[in-house]
Amino acid sequence: MTLVRPFVKWAGGKNSLIPQINKYYPMELKTGKIDRYVEPFVGGGAVLLDVLQNYDVKQAYAFDINKDLINCYNVIKSNVEDLIIQLEKKENEFLNLDEDNRKNYFYKVREEYNSYVLGNENNVKRAAEFIFLNRTCFNGLYRVNKQGKFNVPCGKYKNPTICDKNNLLALSNLIKNVKFQYGDYKQSKKYIDRNTFVYFDPPYRPLSVTSGFTSYTKEDFNDDNQKELAKFYRELDFENPKLMLSNSNPKNTDESDNFFEKVYKGFNINEVSAKRMINANSKGRGKISELLITNYNV
Repeated sequence: MTLVRPFVKWAGGKNSLIPQINKYYPMELKTGKIDRYVEPFVGGGAVLLDVLQNYDVKQAYAFDINKDLINCYNVIKSNVEDLIIQLEKKENEFLNLDEDNRKNYFYKVREEYNSYVLGNENNVKRAAEFIFLNRTCFNGLYRVNKQGKFNVPCGKYKNPTICDKNNLLALSNLIKNVKFQYGDYKQSKKYIDRNTFVYFDPPYRPLSVTSGFTSYTKEDFNDDNQKELAKFYRELDFENPKLMLSNSNPKNTDESDNFFEKVYKGFNINEVSAKRMINANSKGRGKISELLITNYNV
């Protein structure tokens, strides 16, 4: 069986952490007692894909406040052949250019992408632009400014894979029964009951003042938002679903920082080892620990 991978590189993506995270999945998922999965911050979807490929999930719901990301998932789900045609065209055009003309091509696509607003219908053209920019921009980042404009510069790649045809086809088949919705995490509540496994992967709390950036949307996710999410997590706990949440570990930089111990008091707080992959300075990429918070024992 071919392993289906995330179609984008995403800040905070969990692909490299899957072997550690799946050790903390609830036993009820592994034994088939849970057949519904909900992900309120889907991002690159690494955990979603792992769950779909390894467990008998009959219903799955995924949310994100990045409208373009949700558009991509829905296009891959419903219009993957048309998407592949557009991506193959962009790949052939881009790879046949020299470095200077590749930059010109990149900035023309970025300018076009920023020139209009995504509507409510599935938009194949927009999805192709989104994936092209993700595959060719600096460090694979997705970052927008306060006006919501994508502002990452062109990267330097010798032979980037812009159209990963086989993975896109396999992904389309895998997610055919997943419902992807544009909206914040609170909209997931109506789909959650005692037979549900919920995995939260919110924007991480920065480890320092300089480590945070507004990456996914033009909105920030500050400590008040983290506390509000913890309150929502606690409210869901009364419905008896299985809950798991990832976040940064403040103790990497400040041993006295008990922020998460306070807001998730009473829940199980576990540490997993991670490698910080997205950083402009290569010295800023290295082993750190992250938190994995559950409302069940493993």
